[in-house]
Amino acid sequence: MMRLFVYLLEGRDLAVKDSYVKLKVGKSKSKTRVLKNTRNPVWNEEFVFRVHDLEDELVLSVYQFNEDSGFFNVAGDLVGRVKIPVWSIVAEKNHYLPPTWFSLQNRKSLKSTTNKDYGKVLLTLSLQGRGEQVCSDHLLYVHPSCRAENTDEYGDKCVSSQDIFSCTPPTKKILEGKHLVKVIAGRLEKLFHKNEDASGTEDSSELSTTISDNEENLAEPTSNSNFEELIEMLQSSNEQKDMPENLEGGILLDQAYAIPPKDLNMLLFAPKSQFMRDLAELQGTTDVQEGPWTWKSADKSCLARVVTYPKAATKLVKTVKATEEQTYIKANGKEFIVFVDVNTPEVPYGNTFKVDLLYKITPGPELFSIEKSAHLVISWALNFHQSTMMKGLIERGARQGLKGSFEQFSDLLAKNLKVINLVNISDKGHTVATLQEERQSDWELATEYFWNFTVVAALFMVLYISFHIWLCGEFKLQGLEFDGLDLPDSVGEIITSAILVIQLEKVYDMVSHFVQARLKRGSDHGVKAQGDGWVLTIALIEGAKLASLDSTELPDPYVVFTCNGKSRTSSVKLQTLNPHWNEILEFDASEEPPSVLDVEVLDVDGPFDQACSLGHAEINFLKHTSTELADIWVPLDGKLAQSSQSKLHLRIFLNNTNGAETIRDYLKKMEKEVGKKLNLRSLHRNSAFQKIFGLPPEEFLISDFSCSLKRKMPLQGRLFLSARIVGFYANLFGHKTKFFFLWEDIEHIHELPPTLGTVGSPSLVIILSKGHGNDARHGAKYQDEEGRLHFYFHSFISFNVASRTVMALWRTRTLGPDQRAQIAEEQQDRDEKPSLFEDPSSYLIIQDAKLAKVLSVELPVNIRLVLQMFDGGDFEYRVMAKSGCLNYTTTAWEPVTPDVHERRISYKFDRSISVFGGEVTCTQQKMPFSSDGGWIVNEIMTLHDVPFGEYFRHVEQN
Repeated sequence: MMRLFVYLLEGRDLAVKDSYVKLKVGKSKSKTRVLKNTRNPVWNEEFVFRVHDLEDELVLSVYQFNEDSGFFNVAGDLVGRVKIPVWSIVAEKNHYLPPTWFSLQNRKSLKSTTNKDYGKVLLTLSLQGRGEQVCSDHLLYVHPSCRAENTDEYGDKCVSSQDIFSCTPPTKKILEGKHLVKVIAGRLEKLFHKNEDASGTEDSSELSTTISDNEENLAEPTSNSNFEELIEMLQSSNEQKDMPENLEGGILLDQAYAIPPKDLNMLLFAPKSQFMRDLAELQGTTDVQEGPWTWKSADKSCLARVVTYPKAATKLVKTVKATEEQTYIKANGKEFIVFVDVNTPEVPYGNTFKVDLLYKITPGPELFSIEKSAHLVISWALNFHQSTMMKGLIERGARQGLKGSFEQFSDLLAKNLKVINLVNISDKGHTVATLQEERQSDWELATEYFWNFTVVAALFMVLYISFHIWLCGEFKLQGLEFDGLDLPDSVGEIITSAILVIQLEKVYDMVSHFVQARLKRGSDHGVKAQGDGWVLTIALIEGAKLASLDSTELPDPYVVFTCNGKSRTSSVKLQTLNPHWNEILEFDASEEPPSVLDVEVLDVDGPFDQACSLGHAEINFLKHTSTELADIWVPLDGKLAQSSQSKLHLRIFLNNTNGAETIRDYLKKMEKEVGKKLNLRSLHRNSAFQKIFGLPPEEFLISDFSCSLKRKMPLQGRLFLSARIVGFYANLFGHKTKFFFLWEDIEHIHELPPTLGTVGSPSLVIILSKGHGNDARHGAKYQDEEGRLHFYFHSFISFNVASRTVMALWRTRTLGPDQRAQIAEEQQDRDEKPSLFEDPSSYLIIQDAKLAKVLSVELPVNIRLVLQMFDGGDFEYRVMAKSGCLNYTTTAWEPVTPDVHERRISYKFDRSISVFGGEVTCTQQKMPFSSDGGWIVNEIMTLHDVPFGEYFRHVEQN
């Protein structure tokens, strides 16, 4: 069975403006969409037909669209038709006909003697099937925006379907006879395999009997060039796509290579890749057939191809045929994501499962010796279409087979490319130990600095003159000399004395310069981090191409790092444009992870003996992964730095030394500021939050609120608050809007009263500082004259809670340590009762809530037995487990006032209780019932991950 791929690109000079095309091969039919108001339609559509006989014809008919066709959709008038025999494509090189213009013929034109022009269509044809050599050249698509430029490229190549079979004028019979003989000879040779090389000797222009002079010089485009064009077209359509997670089966390969991501993508997925050929030979695979890369959707957002090959036989399985469908999920020039669907139906139980592979090519760590590197991660998963008792055996076999195959893949790739060791780069202990070994002592630095011609020459002159004085005889007064005054006796002595003075002056300057540089290092250099929490460690490796303030002198650079209001200073490197520090600087532990690290490179010997900036940079921890920060080259900003292309080589490590306790302590501190209980969110919810905004794993969610973003039109979404960012996310019918900015970017926050535009809801206005938050510009309502972005949020379910939480987090994050300590003392002095409920305006007093009686019963039981349901013991856990509460946890009762105690509970619903599942967090308060010595238990229940759970709370009184 053979398949004919037909690519209908466009039409030109059609007789009608509203047209569509019908295609037919044998009994198979298909048609295009209707294009209106143009005589030069651009379809760019693909069709596939099964070919049972080489004598079949491809019949392409262009019709005029008739809007009055009615219910029965009667076809319009025939504009023209093209007939192409299938055998003519077999005669082409690789069974592939490049983009070619075909003239339309009409029944009237066949009867008339005049050749009337009905227009022409641009087609690309490819024939594939069993036993045939499949062409791996990519088929060319013509993008509508490039149509005017690219159409002329094959404007002269026009083939008429009538010309293939009809007679031609006598002036062209000799030329066309030669071409016809070549076509027939090539066809016979291919069909009977008389000559293997015959397929490469013909040109697609031999089918035409109206060959122009330009046709002889028309070369078929190479497959690699077409592949690059397709990737470039794909980049514009999926730049905003998110990075998918690794497949659940596990990681088969995780390695970085010294090659740009774009080149690695070409190496693995370009047509006729030499690497893939070598891999097939290594694995004993033969007869690999690569299909062309084609568009799977009309909007050109999905590029795919099919690769078939026989898998080599093993001890348990014979040789079987495997089919891979490779699909590009993302390609933006820096990141390439390819999803591969592998089917092996001939293996035992092969119809019940398929293997999925995910190739992720992303930018690797920046290395100064290498311009760019690529990080390749390959993950896999096994998906079952049908249930089978052999599932475990199939999983083990697939895992073992994939592991062996990709070990060979990794070894071959390592032979072709330089491997970068990610373990050593991201290992803080290894980095610190290595730099401590490489660090120079002060004595070594002094030796390196003073070992030069000036110091050696001065030392030589001092020794020479001292030795001369020692050899001289008794001093005699001559000329105008007297006791205590010895004048030079010759011009030579004057010159020698001058040289000695100049040399000693230079040596003195060098010594004072060296001492000044040692003193400039400061007391914070080399200080170890203290405390528990988030510890920031910076390994300052080297600098490259630093600028110089004076063209005649080299700078004496040192670096100042500032984070969370604290600074660390490196040592000074003397007289160098490419300094090597190899130093470790640590910041004391903090309760919250840092957001930004400010870096500034200074020259210790600036004008007026003041340090002068050679460049600066800002490193945002939220925009870099831990792997990227573990080895990064930071370009410096500033006029001097940018003109010199200055860079700093850093290795940055951010570690939490106290685990989850650091986050809990931070939330407890924020509870005093916010005035409500803040619970540690579940791993699933935190992971979803990090995935939405592409945040590093150390970022944790504090709170989130349903609200509307006010722009030209209100957009309903959700406001997320974490320790470092404010983020907004909305998904309206698949159109996603998301952005975030740092707390440090906020200059001012204020509230606006309700208006008609906010549907009677007050608004929270957040104003960013000038030049900050540019990545979130699309979410701002407007930008004022000073360049500040204004964000408007309204329609909160509880505006008071949202506003108080935002204001408290902003004040705590942006105020200095002294101001924070003062606020903390003021909070401790206040004797305020903690609020049980999240929204005091709604549920401040339990008696104000309208409670419906659900159950009322009187039983003759001991009060102590009933109270065991609320003491957190084994009895309570067993009762709640039988009630369908999973992962039930509770805290101890804590006194709020002398008579009131409080605790918190969390659990999950069993699916048998709630079809949605969901999580539950509860806050309970118990107090004595004065009348008969009993107890009153009040409970507030908040539901998570259930429909509309954020719009209500469950209030209960026992």
